[in-house]
Amino acid sequence: MDCDQYMLESEPRYYPAGNELALYEAAYSMRLPVMLKGPTGCGKTRFVEHMAWRLQKPLVTVSCHEDMTAADLVGRFLLGSDGTYWQDGPLTMAVRMGAICYLDEVVEARQDTIVVTHSLTDDRRMLPLEKKGEMVRAHPDFQLVISYNPGYQSILKDLKESTKQRFCALDFAYPDRALEAQIVRDEGNVSDRLARTIVEIGEKSRNLGGEGLAEGASTRILVQMARLAAAGLPLDQAAQFALIIPLTDDLDIRDALSGIVDACLPGA
Repeated sequence: MDCDQYMLESEPRYYPAGNELALYEAAYSMRLPVMLKGPTGCGKTRFVEHMAWRLQKPLVTVSCHEDMTAADLVGRFLLGSDGTYWQDGPLTMAVRMGAICYLDEVVEARQDTIVVTHSLTDDRRMLPLEKKGEMVRAHPDFQLVISYNPGYQSILKDLKESTKQRFCALDFAYPDRALEAQIVRDEGNVSDRLARTIVEIGEKSRNLGGEGLAEGASTRILVQMARLAAAGLPLDQAAQFALIIPLTDDLDIRDALSGIVDACLPGA
């Protein structure tokens, strides 16, 4: 199996906020499964990509959704010109090749889909392909990583305790002001001053969380604002385009966000 296509060619830049690199490396050394918890756009996916590059391991990423079935993960029989044939799913490919398999926003998947991972997250490290009648033993380098946003948890969208307790876990949050400004400056290619202004807008938007706004601006959104500003857009227009309109359709909240932007503009 050619795993070169799943190798990252260049380093995904990541800015550590604590000891998460060392913790993950310790988990990987024992091939323990890892769960990442944190809000949208705070760097969970970038962290996994960085660790895959750092460890020089292939990375198979699956964006989970509510219609995803177990067959989408493990594989299915397909009909070809020569009859039926088996096609491995992304999880099975990762298990065979010894990749890191990253299930992004795993709570979006159906519970019966997540259960297929259980035999991979204990001492068995096996994946049953029931339709094929095969039991796949995980490659020694295989590791499973999942992520989700606890802020969107509900009775219908949460992990079972029988799943949670199989994983080591890392909490992610938005970076502190200084680190977030550094990220926005470097990723957005803007000045220190402009980066600090954009971060101030982001921080104040997050204060509206729970008051009609589900979540404030993510670090990802702030980087997008910076890139638009670097492309020549005035900051208020960049904020409308990247932050205000994407975050909400409520006109009153849009006005509140516009007021935050105006108050943070240089010379305001």
